[in-house]
Amino acid sequence: MRTHPEFPVGGNGHRVADLRNKTAELERELDDVRMLLKDELEGGYIGASFHDPMLSPESRRQALINLGRHNSYHRRLTRLHWVAIGAAALAALITALVLMLAGGGASWPASVATVQTEIVRACQNPDVTSEPGQVNFACAQGTRQILWVLALLTSDDKADFNDPATGRLGLEPITPAQGGQLAWSLNLHHPYNPFNPIDSLQVAARAINSIIGGATVTGANGRSVVQPGLEGTAADCLRYTGSGALTSRAGFPSLCAGPLSTVAGQAALVADVYQKWIVGATPKQAQDAAVLYENASNPGDPQVQAILRHLPIASQ
Repeated sequence: MRTHPEFPVGGNGHRVADLRNKTAELERELDDVRMLLKDELEGGYIGASFHDPMLSPESRRQALINLGRHNSYHRRLTRLHWVAIGAAALAALITALVLMLAGGGASWPASVATVQTEIVRACQNPDVTSEPGQVNFACAQGTRQILWVLALLTSDDKADFNDPATGRLGLEPITPAQGGQLAWSLNLHHPYNPFNPIDSLQVAARAINSIIGGATVTGANGRSVVQPGLEGTAADCLRYTGSGALTSRAGFPSLCAGPLSTVAGQAALVADVYQKWIVGATPKQAQDAAVLYENASNPGDPQVQAILRHLPIASQ
């Protein structure tokens, strides 16, 4: 699998583009109003009516005393008043649109920021890549949000997660026994501790990469057996990369020849990983994982907010 580039996240690009265009339009209108206000202050009624060069200084002064100052004052005050109101209204509307563009103030649970920091440390382990294919979707800079997204959905992103019903512990949705087996290949300290978030995330990264890129395991007869991953078929690669081309060589799992560079392709892969990782996961749950992954930088998305309202509660 190719190196994954950074990519723009967010499944509502058209809505955001429309809001940006509207904001720019309102800002132009606000500039027009400001110019009108400036002209009114610098010119105004007095300049139009009493600066006639045909009038003598005494005549202009008398006109101001008798009529101009009183009438122009009230006329200008009323107009300025409405101009100021219009400018304030436009400014408020622009501010509201900017807030909408920023997600309306919505944010991820506080635990996400903690796990994101832990992911940086966990991904320093070079052994999280799949063997022997060297796939590293889980820790690549542009795709590593898969780690906190899956942990958020299954463990509320809490390192001390404990679900007595399933026996799951820690961040990764696999059993401690499975995690312990993976820990040996990661050169982790032993015994493996599922409540250590760095341990959990390294195990999770290796498991995700193996699900995607396949792995070589020892069979019952003691021989090495190559197990394909999600990138092992042309049909899946067509969904993920837009091309069904595969790269294959003896002793290695087949991998997609093209890069997983589109948001839609990566989201499809994330959904498939979720269903492989969570035994009995429904298509709806897998789609939720894809939605959170796509909107990693947009927690204000309505779909994201609906998913967050139904997160699992850690049993303590």
